[in-house]
Amino acid sequence: MDQFKGKPRLPKFAVPKRYDLRLKPDLVAHRFAGSVAVHLDIVPATSFIVLNAAELSVSNDAVSFTNQDSSKVIKPSRVELFENDEILVLEFPEELPIGFGVLSIRFEGILNDRMKGFYRSTYEHNGEKKTMAVTQFAPADARRCFPCWDEPSCKASFKITLDVPSELVALSNMPIVEEITDGNLKTVSYQESPIMSTYLVAVVVGLFDYVEDHTSDGVKVRVYCQVGKANQGKFALDVAVKSLELYKGYFATPYSLPKLDMIAIPDFAAGAMENYGLVTYRETALLYDDQHSAAANKQRVATVVAHELAHQWFGNLVTMEWWTHVWLNEGFATWVSYLATDNCFPEWKIWSQFLHESTEGLRLDGLAESHPIEVEINHACEIDEIFDAISYKKGASVIRMLQSYLGAECFQRSLASYIKRHACSNAKTEDLWAALEEGSGEHVNKLMTSWTKQKGYPVVSVKVNDQKLEFNQSQFLSSGAQGEGHWIVPITLCFGSYDVCKSFLLQSKSETHEVKEFLGSTDKGVNCWIKLNVDQAGFYRVKYDELLAARLRYAVEKQLLSASDRFGILDDSFALCMACQESLPSLINLMGSYREEVDYTVLSNLITISLKVQRIAADAVPDLLEYFKQFFINLFQYSAERLGWEPKPGESHVDAMLRGEILTALAMFGHNLTLDEASKRFLAFLENRNTPLLPPDIRKAAYVAVMQRASKSNRSDYESLLKVYRETDLSQEKTRILGSLASSRDPDLILEALNFMLSSEVRSQDAVFGLAVTQEGRNVAWAWLKENWEHLIKTYGSGFLITRFVSAVVSPFASFEKAKEVEEFFASHAMPFIARTLRQSLERVNINANWVQNVQNENRLGDAVKELAYRKY
Repeated sequence: MDQFKGKPRLPKFAVPKRYDLRLKPDLVAHRFAGSVAVHLDIVPATSFIVLNAAELSVSNDAVSFTNQDSSKVIKPSRVELFENDEILVLEFPEELPIGFGVLSIRFEGILNDRMKGFYRSTYEHNGEKKTMAVTQFAPADARRCFPCWDEPSCKASFKITLDVPSELVALSNMPIVEEITDGNLKTVSYQESPIMSTYLVAVVVGLFDYVEDHTSDGVKVRVYCQVGKANQGKFALDVAVKSLELYKGYFATPYSLPKLDMIAIPDFAAGAMENYGLVTYRETALLYDDQHSAAANKQRVATVVAHELAHQWFGNLVTMEWWTHVWLNEGFATWVSYLATDNCFPEWKIWSQFLHESTEGLRLDGLAESHPIEVEINHACEIDEIFDAISYKKGASVIRMLQSYLGAECFQRSLASYIKRHACSNAKTEDLWAALEEGSGEHVNKLMTSWTKQKGYPVVSVKVNDQKLEFNQSQFLSSGAQGEGHWIVPITLCFGSYDVCKSFLLQSKSETHEVKEFLGSTDKGVNCWIKLNVDQAGFYRVKYDELLAARLRYAVEKQLLSASDRFGILDDSFALCMACQESLPSLINLMGSYREEVDYTVLSNLITISLKVQRIAADAVPDLLEYFKQFFINLFQYSAERLGWEPKPGESHVDAMLRGEILTALAMFGHNLTLDEASKRFLAFLENRNTPLLPPDIRKAAYVAVMQRASKSNRSDYESLLKVYRETDLSQEKTRILGSLASSRDPDLILEALNFMLSSEVRSQDAVFGLAVTQEGRNVAWAWLKENWEHLIKTYGSGFLITRFVSAVVSPFASFEKAKEVEEFFASHAMPFIARTLRQSLERVNINANWVQNVQNENRLGDAVKELAYRKY
């Protein structure tokens, strides 16, 4: 049997065609029993069957194989579960003949509390603590519920039956066909599903309310949530119905099931999961409360619902062949969710916010420890770590780049033909390129291979030389090191106006282009600018020579550029500065040009950059820190005055989001007027939770502000926040508070906040929100992580939540000594499922340390920051 150990994939002895699955969860003892009859096609004659199983007990007498032709029942001679490989190996005393048969297995398992496989979640009903049973099978945890071929390419149909307490709601992928009640128990049978992968099978059992609607072609859509919260499901329901209608037209294929249920689960590790016909969500990603949810919460619900429903086509109907191609699921769903959200809420201008996605992809992919979009997976434990900004954000960004290059109509037509061709089947990245090549006549495979099969991306350097533009590409690395990569880059540029544009493919390392006819009088005036990567459609960075950079700075000040281009110039400059390829005085001078910026996405990124620069300055030049803070306070004053504290009648959705972000930033820069005002409003809120003085959009700002002044000896605001936390039953309010508790400057109080994250009062999925500590809290957070490491591993096991602890606590450091210390600790506490995250976090520490050293050697920095801090506008 040992020959089956240590293999990334199952052997192809048998192909599953249908599962008859029966489950009986015990919500009191936290166990479940089950049976599965798998209809198989035995391909070569074999005396072994190998399938996936983990954390299940299967006895020898619980397994049998029945040949379809002869009806002969064969019992295995050996049944062995290899836990490390998560496989169940069945050896039979004789060869199983080629052809169809049924493998029957009875099994038992534990309803675990680790939010994967078949697990339990707790909730309150009429003041009483209750348990629900929930499944989370992606990426590779169906095997924790029933023995199966737990690989995306092993698609089969599912006929599911549940035995559950009669008072509970029991949901699965398909509609109920029969429900038989026998005293306290009922048996619920569901329609047989179309063929699908095991990771999309779903079951939920508990007490729920729901709201309901229908699409124009009769698909019943419901949002389920805890009893008493049904009204909070109405917004998501509306988005779901509109998204299904849009996707039906966009993909030229109707939704393939008779119903779609969406359900809020109190304990849920990810944001949501696209199970076919039964989509599960965290409460924060599905429920919206008119009184107490912020504009940012509303947007989150809309984009997550749109993302999960896109998966019903991209992922569920057409499924990646193996996890190497997971980006086909996640990159597409991320990109298409913007299409649907924009369709539902055009006034949100959501496409400009897509740049946040691109930037997250660029930041991770600027690491030497990044990985290609298509990444080899050799063990199930490696899969979780690639559900990251590369698969989602870079994936979505290269799709946007390709759509921009091929044109929207051609792209849509080709996608529809790809969906039709591979419906109810599996696909690889090459299959998508083939469909797009067919539809466009372009060499898509050649163009895109450089973006999906190698990690990283280029920085394109451009300079003017004698009415020619010289272009050079090299791999961008945040460490400033030289990379090896080489791409085919879709270059777009405009000259002094969006009416004068040029585009070409940069295929070699360096090229010179004659641009005489475009340049006109560009050499005669500072307002004659040249901007590459128009509207940031391409996944690359740009480095301009000094002349071009100066002209762009002028164009930013004079608002001559689109918001997307203003965003791109700032973000590229910041990235180059971090990589020590541009000076900090040059970056902060550019930042000064954004003082009168009004666009939400640009300002939101400016805040992120300012907070990062403040942290680096605190480590590199602490004597200049107050000047940096003063400069940043000045920088955001214009926006703060424009927006004020009070929501304005008829203001835009993005202004509502921006107000909260600007005020939070001012609080973090220690702006006394903001801290005083926040304190007053917070006191009013404690008196009356419905006061108009603290609407949801500015609550996070007020919470952060009061924590800035809180300490171990001045702790009343901290206690008050905990009181609000304990009294609210809205998950969004709870996560707002958790994200603010560690904003104190006092390490002792930060430690208390971190310990609270691990208390029974915080759901384990939410503890990561409390890891955003201030500069003063870094060392205490690291000591806390080391002390609680065994507990964390026990609580979370493998999975992406544990990786969040590592990256959040380690990445903010900025010294080579600390990197060594972290490395030494994990040398004896390593786990394979955090290996990639740990390497990336250590690389970030070294990048920060390099940057700190570089800043310490900047001789013009003091003068530059003092001038900006005291500049009169």
